[in-house]
Order: sequence, then structure tokens, then C-alpha cells
Amino acid sequence: MKTQAPSWGLYPKATQHLIGLHDRHAPIPRFDGHLLPRGNGRSYGDSCLNDGGALLLARGLDRYLQFDAATGVIECESGVLLSEILSLAVPQGWFLPVTPGTKFVTVGGAIANDVHGKNHHRSGTFGHHIHGFELRRTDETLRWCSRTENTDWFAATIGGLGLTGLITRVKLQLRRIASPWLNSEVVRFGGLPEFFALSADSEANHEYTVAWIDCAARGKALGRGLFSRANHGPAQPERRPPADIQRKNVPFTPPVSLINNLSLRAFNFAYYHKQRQQLARAVAHYDPFFYPLDAIGNWNRIYGPRGFLQYQCVVPPEDAEQSIHRLMELISKSGSGSFLAVLKQFGQQQSLGMMSFPRTGTTLALDFPNHGSSTLQLLQQLDNVVAESGGRVYPAKDARMSADHFQRYYTNWEAFSGFIDPKFSSSLWRRVTDHAC
Repeated sequence: MKTQAPSWGLYPKATQHLIGLHDRHAPIPRFDGHLLPRGNGRSYGDSCLNDGGALLLARGLDRYLQFDAATGVIECESGVLLSEILSLAVPQGWFLPVTPGTKFVTVGGAIANDVHGKNHHRSGTFGHHIHGFELRRTDETLRWCSRTENTDWFAATIGGLGLTGLITRVKLQLRRIASPWLNSEVVRFGGLPEFFALSADSEANHEYTVAWIDCAARGKALGRGLFSRANHGPAQPERRPPADIQRKNVPFTPPVSLINNLSLRAFNFAYYHKQRQQLARAVAHYDPFFYPLDAIGNWNRIYGPRGFLQYQCVVPPEDAEQSIHRLMELISKSGSGSFLAVLKQFGQQQSLGMMSFPRTGTTLALDFPNHGSSTLQLLQQLDNVVAESGGRVYPAKDARMSADHFQRYYTNWEAFSGFIDPKFSSSLWRRVTDHAC
């Protein structure tokens, strides 16, 4: 049976067969066409779509295999969610070494996209904390991949967009924590020079750093925002985690996007000015600190039936302030953008994956309501700035970058293509390599 099975951005549309997986020991099902593993479908663009082909639904591979509470090493199947690991590990004093902005992604998806978080300057990407994983191919070969075994397949699969084979089981190193609490600070800043100064001052003493930036601001206010920094806190025996509250939910898709120029400017102005003091300190539970949008079920529906396009880029440090300024000017002038725009510094740890997105520099991420050609033209302009700077765009969040730009961003794509399973493909891969299946 064919179905839409959309990505989280609800764009582009794709029709594909769905094949459920439940047994990691079983061969990959046969299909007359191209296949693609899919975790929980939280990629924003078409990296998790396979128009005209089939998706292997790996969420059904959801078993824990082993957890050593003394060392923090967990072994599980690839369809286990990060949220499920947190539920098991946090009460026993362990936390994810790296986490993206949602906990509703699978371990296999986190590897395939080599996800990063607010602590990249300290801990690198998710791939840096993988002891190893099992990779199954359609030719029925099975490989254990690690830094010491099948190292070329290890590098190709981390950040490999699910194309090298089906990850069936994973061994992951967690990090020790004393409690679920963080000691956090939020600093209000007035522009990009202050952001870069705060980043430089904060990274030595704070494990987590990130900034919200007002993408609607103009003139002297361009680049203003709120800078958050935090460390895991000590045990807080008198504090209780927030009670489990039913998540709010967007119950239906409105006929038009609720994010428009007026609502965006009003929200961003209020959000920036909600903190009147320059510095605010708090003790925060990890859940709202790391996963604010997870508190709203189906939040992607607010963008209406046309969906949205997320854009995330990284630009090198040499001209980062100038490049980010140019990007922010283009976004502000367009009157488009997001109420959740994120600015962050990547550290110097080199990613282990051949196709991993993070590199040393400054990364900007935000959503754009899909207004058709005007949105696509704006993103093309942003691509030009990023390409001129020597940066790159994140494939896991992309739905429209050109083959030319992709191949400039990821110059080893042809070497990587030699590791792709001959039966695997994706809508994104065909788009950015001009390869039709």
C-alpha cells in the first residue's frame, strides 16, 4: 500500500510504500524498487522520503539489549527513541552525551544524521560517542562497525543519511550526571558582536551554549537575542521534577500558516523583551531546557497544509560575523522567518562521518513558512552566501538545495556514493546528485 508518510516539515510531498521491521535478525525485505530506512520521521525535508520507492520502518526495532549502570554503556536496537533512553538512564544517573532539539528521534536516525546539540564545543557530535553498530545490507552481509572494525563503513554510515545499509543495533556511551537539573543563565544581547563575545567567554566554563535570535529585527537591533548557557547541576534532593503533564497538542492543520510577518514580529518583540534584566539565573529541569518544542504535540501543523522549510547552515570562523550578518539582513528584509531561530558556535572537533554536517564555525537554524517561489528564492540567496563563505547546509533539514550547491558543500560525495547499498536511495540523494533510480 502506498502512503504519503510526510517528513516533519510536511514538504515536499512523497508517495511511498511502507514496510514494517520488527526482527533485526531477519534479512531486509525484498522490494521491486529502491528502499530507505526511516526512524521516527523527524527529519525536516526529503532525506527521510523515498518518493516512488519504499520506506523500511525501523521504529519497530525498539528493544533494549543491555545497559551497564556502572559504566553508562547502553546497547539497544536502532529504533529506540532518545526519549526512551532518557527514561531509563536519567534515574540511574546517566544522560545522553549529545542531544538534538527533540528527544523523539531514534538512535539509528541520530547516527544517520550525526546529530549535534548545545555542547558541540565540548562533546562533538553523536557519532563521537558510538562504540559501534551493526550494519545489515541487502546482499545479506552483516558488519560490526566501530573505530577499530570496518572503520571505513563506520565513517560512511555516521552522517550517511541512512543510505549505507540498515543499522540494526547500537552500542552508545552515556555521560554521568548527578541529577536531572541544570544551572542555567540567560543573557540578553543587543547584536551579533555581543553574541560572538558571549560565546567566546562562555564556552570554557559552560557545557551547553546556544542563542535565540530575533530574525525579524532590523537596523541597529539586527542580531539581537537571548544567550543561554548551562551546566549539569548537583543533586537537588529537595527539588522534584515537573509533574508529568499531558502535552499540549495542535489538534488539526489550519487552512493557512499561523506564522506570518505580523505574528512573527509581535512574538519576537515580546520574547526578546520578556527578560528585562541583563542576566537571569535559574535551576532548570533538562526537559524544557533541551526540548521546548516537544511540549507541543504536532507543532509542525501550525504552518498550515503547505508546511515549512527549515534552513540550517554553518559558516567558517574566519568571516563568520560578516556572513551571519548578511544572512540575517536577507531574512529580515524578506519579512519571513521563524519564532525559533537558533545561533550557536560549533567547536573544533572534527566529525567522524564522511558526510557529517558540523564543522568548526557558526551555525544558524530557523524555519520558513512555505510560501512557494518566494521562499525558495530566499533560501537560494542564503545558499549563495553560505557557499561564498565556504560553509555548508544541513541535508537532514533540507528540502530544496541544488545539486550544484550540495556538491560544493560536500566535496567527497562521490567517494561516499561507493558505500551506498545498491538497493537504497532517497528523494534527497536523487535530487542532489541528479541520480534517478
